[in-house]
Amino acid sequence: MAVPKIVTILPDAGALAIAAADHVVTVLSDVLAQRDFAHVALAGGSTPRAVNALLVALPRRSKIDWSRVVFWFGDERCVPPDDKDSNYRMNRETLLDPLHVTRGQVHRMRGEDDPTAAAADYDIIMRRELGEHPRLDLVLLGMGPEGHTASLFPGTVAGIDKDKYAIAHYVPQLDKWRMTLTPSAINAARNVAITAGGAEKADALRAVLEGARQTDVYPAQVVSPRHGELDWFVDEAAASRLQR
Repeated sequence: MAVPKIVTILPDAGALAIAAADHVVTVLSDVLAQRDFAHVALAGGSTPRAVNALLVALPRRSKIDWSRVVFWFGDERCVPPDDKDSNYRMNRETLLDPLHVTRGQVHRMRGEDDPTAAAADYDIIMRRELGEHPRLDLVLLGMGPEGHTASLFPGTVAGIDKDKYAIAHYVPQLDKWRMTLTPSAINAARNVAITAGGAEKADALRAVLEGARQTDVYPAQVVSPRHGELDWFVDEAAASRLQR
């Protein structure tokens, strides 16, 4: 894959969350200085939860006019919005509600509906709100220990329709359906930030950043914004096997 524009290595999980939260504030500030609204896709997981806690607290909370931010989702589990596994629920409880974000500012993936129909609806909503070729301002992603990102898992990437911006697919290793933004949607973004922390991700991170391009084996390799910025935020444990 192409060398990422920036890989920032932080000493531990706390520093990783701080760096990622500061990056969110910087990107949104830059966008809102130029346009009325900023569009950001949220992620699930433990690091996004920690980042959210920093964003809702001072001083970062006061640096953004959150009424001008529109929230999307990078992926979602096929569960109701109040389910403990819902990415929407985690972000609502830790970010959206504390910031008093209105319902009209949030476009959630409807995990309680038929996955294929819900993903098709999300694709339509993205095109309606952002144009025929949707371009998000910031996409927040994580990376799993096997190299997945969003709900793009090993073995699921090769067959994705390049003309779609949101899809649903069955993930065999989870024995579950997931909804996700596609590589086309992610790589159209103006900014993409990927976080990865923990020693269990060291092998995959090395393969993704320094190995041969195998996007269906290491889906995070597919993230390469066509006309945008890509930033990796990783801790020392995850970066321990990087050679350069």
